[in-house]
Amino acid sequence: MTEQLFRFLAVEDWREFCWVLIGLGAQLMFTARFLVQWIASERARRSVVPVSFWYLSIAGGLVLFAYAVYRKDPVFILGQSAGVFIYCRNLWLIYAERRRNQG
Repeated sequence: MTEQLFRFLAVEDWREFCWVLIGLGAQLMFTARFLVQWIASERARRSVVPVSFWYLSIAGGLVLFAYAVYRKDPVFILGQSAGVFIYCRNLWLIYAERRRNQG
């Protein structure tokens, strides 16, 4: 059974198997951010991007970046590192606007 699972996931040992699980978990975080955004928009009856979307983006992006580094995939590494920067910048802008509006 383990041999079939390893073959299906294209892994050779338990360490690689764990990394695949980490990568899948990160991908689930990315999927969750879209579900959060969709639910928030449906409730508001307009397009809304909640702050939690950006936190899920950062979490998923950082873990996928680690996974990409482990897999030594330069395309994936570049894509995730750029994304994490953009997600952080969006949070920075959100909190900067909140500070301006408070004071």
